[in-house]
Amino acid sequence: MSTTSRIIVTDLPWLQKYRPATFNDIVGNEHSINILKNVAKKGNIPNFLLSGPPGTGKTSSIVCLANELYGKELAKRAILELNASDERSVSVIRDKVKVFAQTKVTLPPGLQKFVILDEVDSMVDPAQKALRAIMEQYSDTTRFALACNNEDKIDEAIMSRITKLSFTNLSQEEVALRLLYIIKQENVKYTPEGLQAIIFTADGDMRQAINNLQSTYSGFGMIDEDNVYKVCDVPDPKYIMEMLKRCIRYEVKNVFNAVVKLYGEGYSALDIVQTMMKLMKSASENEIEEDYYNDFLMEIAKTELVIKSGTDSELQVIGLIGSLCDIAKSISKRKNH
Repeated sequence: MSTTSRIIVTDLPWLQKYRPATFNDIVGNEHSINILKNVAKKGNIPNFLLSGPPGTGKTSSIVCLANELYGKELAKRAILELNASDERSVSVIRDKVKVFAQTKVTLPPGLQKFVILDEVDSMVDPAQKALRAIMEQYSDTTRFALACNNEDKIDEAIMSRITKLSFTNLSQEEVALRLLYIIKQENVKYTPEGLQAIIFTADGDMRQAINNLQSTYSGFGMIDEDNVYKVCDVPDPKYIMEMLKRCIRYEVKNVFNAVVKLYGEGYSALDIVQTMMKLMKSASENEIEEDYYNDFLMEIAKTELVIKSGTDSELQVIGLIGSLCDIAKSISKRKNH
C-alpha cells in the first residue's frame, strides 16, 4: 500500500474523545457561554433554547453546564440526553421524557432533573406539543435545554417558556485553535495549507472540522491540501477561484469548460456553488475586487437557495456563470466611462 493511501486506525472518534468537558474547552460564542457560566455559579437553571448552525457548541455547552452542576455520578440519574433522529417522535417524548420527568431523584437543594434534547426543530408538531405539555406539568422538578438550528420551527408556546441563547458560526481562528490542540495531542503531521483546507471545508462548523481532520489523517496519515480535498470530496477552491476571476475577465467559454470538467469529475451543482459561496465569504480584495464583490455574492447566494430548494441541475450553474460574466461586463463598462 502506498504512503498516500495509508490507513491509520484511531481508538475513538475524535468528536467523542475531544468533546468539551468544561467551559474552558469551548471556543467561540463567548456571550452565550458567559451566561451559562453564571448559571453554573448561581445554580438556578431556567429552561433553555440554544439556537444556531451545526457544530457551534450548542449541545456541548449545555453538557458542560450539566457537568459543573451535577458531577459525573449524579448526572447518571439526574440528566436525560436525547439526540438521535429516532428519539424525537411523539412516543419517545411521551415515554422516555415523561417517564424521566415522573421519576423521583434525590437532588441537592435548588437543583432539578435536566433534559437535554437536540435538533428540536426536526420534531413533528405533535411531538413538540407533547413536549410543551410535559414542560408545563413538571416545571417544579425538571428543566429542559433544547437545541435547534432553526428557531422558526419551534412551537411558539415552547418559545414563551424558555431563555434563548444564540450561537453563530465559529471564526477561522477559533476553529484553528481547537484543531491545533487536537493535532498536538494526536501527533498529527500537517502542512499549514492542509490545516487551512480543513478550516475552509468546515465553514465555521467545529464538528465538521474535527471529522474532516480525523478522516484525512486516518486515510492518508498526513494533513495536506490535496488529501483534505480528496477526503472531503469538494472542488479545489483554487480552481473555483480561478473560475470566478475568469468571469471577471469575461472569459465565458473557458468558465463553461471548467464547469463541464467539474461535472465530469462527479461534483454536483451544490458542491460547486457552495464552494463559491465559501470563497466569497473569505475572499480578500486581492482575489475579488470590491466593485464585483456584492453583486457576485448576491447572485451566488440566490443560486444556492434555488439549488437547495430542490433544483440541483447543471443548468443552474451554467445560468450562474452567465449572470456573473454579464455582471462583470456591465461593471467593466461603467469603470471605463
